[in-house]
Amino acid sequence: MKYVQLGSSSLKVSRVCLGSMTWGLQNNQADADAQLNYAQMQGVNFVDTAEMYAVPPSAKTYGKTEAIIGHWLNGDPSRRQNIVLASKIAGPGFSYIRDGSNISGASVIAAVETSLKRLQTDYIDLYQLHWPNRQSPHFGQHQPNGINYSQVNSAQQTEEMLDILQGLAHCVKAGKIRYCGLSDDTPWGINQYLRLSAEHNLPRMVSIQNEFSLLHTKDWPYLIENCVHEDIAYLPWSPLATGSLTGKYLNGQRPKGSRWTLMQRHGLFRDTVHADAAIRAYINIADKYNISPAHLALAWCEQVNGVTSTIIGATTIQQLTENINAFKAPLPKQALDDINQVLAQYPAPF
Repeated sequence: MKYVQLGSSSLKVSRVCLGSMTWGLQNNQADADAQLNYAQMQGVNFVDTAEMYAVPPSAKTYGKTEAIIGHWLNGDPSRRQNIVLASKIAGPGFSYIRDGSNISGASVIAAVETSLKRLQTDYIDLYQLHWPNRQSPHFGQHQPNGINYSQVNSAQQTEEMLDILQGLAHCVKAGKIRYCGLSDDTPWGINQYLRLSAEHNLPRMVSIQNEFSLLHTKDWPYLIENCVHEDIAYLPWSPLATGSLTGKYLNGQRPKGSRWTLMQRHGLFRDTVHADAAIRAYINIADKYNISPAHLALAWCEQVNGVTSTIIGATTIQQLTENINAFKAPLPKQALDDINQVLAQYPAPF
């Protein structure tokens, strides 16, 4: 396993990050324990969760994933020192999470406390804002004019960011979180936080996790360039495009218990004719090089310049084994050339 610096932090993380959002719905405690133990044996030291999980989110499953991780940590206290634990505060929109209110400094302080209790730990290594208070151009909302930026009150947004940073600073000083990060944000969001941190001597954002895969490359090059030059770790989530890049949903298939059989908060917006065609093309490339489609997609993501650690998820140990193995050997140059031809043909399939 390779290890890299997490942005400007002092943390060294594995190039593979174990995502946990299925734990508490598609997976139970025993499943999660097995995944965590296996991942550790493979050298994975980076685990990502969120107060909102399990996913798809609901009031019934809210906080369950953190509680599952907490149970695992409590089973052997020595485990805590061997992982870099990341969690996230939910943004606005869920009535059952702080009445759907915006993130604020006060809500950060309160959310950290409840996450610590569920996780059964004294500190969180990386605490992230799950999505910004303003509308985010993610989850299929990145088409031109999907957001009216000229109507956004940037001064108000900046004041809210400052208040959030002050709440994060309170938690850092108390030793309850070590570092802070973003998720589902933009270059403007990154740079506003960096500016406010420098001006007010507040914690600096060290990372951002955004959706990034062979079907969704919109962060390249502009946001990733920003991350590289500002020493912000870039953490792709959903590198398999919610599993679709494996090909398991082609021809309308819906394997029992798979994610697309569950309620989707934003609908199946990744299920398009162009996505279907791109997936078929990537499967042909994988067949050509005698590897699985998942291996192709994950190994491609790992080699993108500027990617720090790729967040993977699995519902079975077999899937987790395949996913971790994908990071062990780089793709041949010809395979990358073949992939680039498909990317040129389907640059934004959803």
